Amino acid sequence: MDETKKKYMKRSEIFTFGIGLFGVALLTGWMPDYTQTFFADFAFKGKGFDSAVISTHISTVFLAAGIIGAVMELVIGFLIDNTRTKLGKAKPWIGFGSIPMAIVAMLVFVAPNTRNQTLAIVWMYVVYSLYTAIGCAVERPAECFGALCSPEPSERSSAISISSFMKSVGQSGGMVVVLVVGIVMKAVMGQQQYKNAEAQGLDLIISTAVCALGFIIFVMIFFMNNKERVPYTREKVSLKDAVKVVFTNKNLLMVSLTKLTGFGRGVYGTVSLYIAIYLLGSKDLKLALLLPMGIGTAVGTLLVNFVLKKFNTKQTYILFCVYGATSLAILYFVATGIGFRSELIIPFLILNFFCGLQHGNTNVTPNIMIADCVDEIEYKTGKRQEGLAYAGFGLFAKVASALTKALGPWLLYTWSGYLPSTNANVAYAAQSDATLNKFLMIYTIIPAVFVILQGVPILFYDMVGEKKDKIVKTLMIRRDAAADVDTEEPANDAD
Repeated sequence: MDETKKKYMKRSEIFTFGIGLFGVALLTGWMPDYTQTFFADFAFKGKGFDSAVISTHISTVFLAAGIIGAVMELVIGFLIDNTRTKLGKAKPWIGFGSIPMAIVAMLVFVAPNTRNQTLAIVWMYVVYSLYTAIGCAVERPAECFGALCSPEPSERSSAISISSFMKSVGQSGGMVVVLVVGIVMKAVMGQQQYKNAEAQGLDLIISTAVCALGFIIFVMIFFMNNKERVPYTREKVSLKDAVKVVFTNKNLLMVSLTKLTGFGRGVYGTVSLYIAIYLLGSKDLKLALLLPMGIGTAVGTLLVNFVLKKFNTKQTYILFCVYGATSLAILYFVATGIGFRSELIIPFLILNFFCGLQHGNTNVTPNIMIADCVDEIEYKTGKRQEGLAYAGFGLFAKVASALTKALGPWLLYTWSGYLPSTNANVAYAAQSDATLNKFLMIYTIIPAVFVILQGVPILFYDMVGEKKDKIVKTLMIRRDAAADVDTEEPANDAD
């Protein structure tokens, strides 16, 4: 029997791994975009603050939080690789960090009742930076677990693909929660009272509480059922080693750089709420807008798993990048051809599904590549450093997210000419056609350029084919030999 094809995981573990990532995505997929609109449109409405100053600071809040998050990625990765418990090295961080993360997420939507603009700005920086820092202690170990669930590459890849599928579903879960919360609030409060509550962002606060509770429940299901099965090496990892792992392994660096070169692809999320409001006609249609994309993303994760049976990870990644940029460009030209009329809605939503397919690639393929890079690092150094490998990717991801969250609000609130509402009873003000066209560009053309750029580093990635097969087989032999030595040691001591 080929040892590299041995099955290690229980079938239920693959499902509960996905449940755990679903729970994480239910909260983290919700937070950035709705935090942005909460800060801009609701937190300080009626306080007399300068909207231009607040908008400018919203951009830098996300930039500052991203930089803090990038530093925390390395710190958490370093701590993971120096964690030695019966539960493993990553799993304890996920389980014990979930409740603090949920609490801080709720605090983001509890704005201080103040007319001091400086205090309000300081609060935005502090509370979102705190959320980002604590989030690293749960998000990164959860991603890292994919490299620890099985030593067998194909089983590991399947587990990562299925869990990524459930994660992509979770990323759309917050929108479903908003819709359901809105329906319940209307039924309980009546239409007019609901509009008043919506204008103050109360629906966002309640929805976040629901997502935070779901996050805790789903992560605990994962925590109770899943095990780490790849043995960790015994050597302590220094901070110097941490930095070295992140920046000197070529393949890991290339995978990580995709986040940096493609940072602007995520600006579509910044404007998605406003696309729903102004182009489709209702905030509630954000679900109708992003659900087809979310379904496309989920289908894309399954499609990637199929494509990976035909092509290697490098070829798969590049193929999806070309497809993604093309689909976004088509969406822009179709939308501008039809114009901002009701006839736009159906073709826009259909094309949104096809645009979503590309996200399956970015959700799945890099995680499989990083797991392969962990094998390569162990092959070269004798040390298994999942925490640092995923932290390296996470570091670049946080920097990219910071750039996205700085660029996105600038494009939305400054470049597009967006006008916030100043009426306490009206959530969103009317916008010009020029602004709406720029909204559409932020959603399509600008991300398309960055989708192409994110594929450039992968041209230099080479952990595929014969090289990968050789490394996997060698590691299996080494682990078997180390296990034999461990079982012999007690007998030798007795002699």
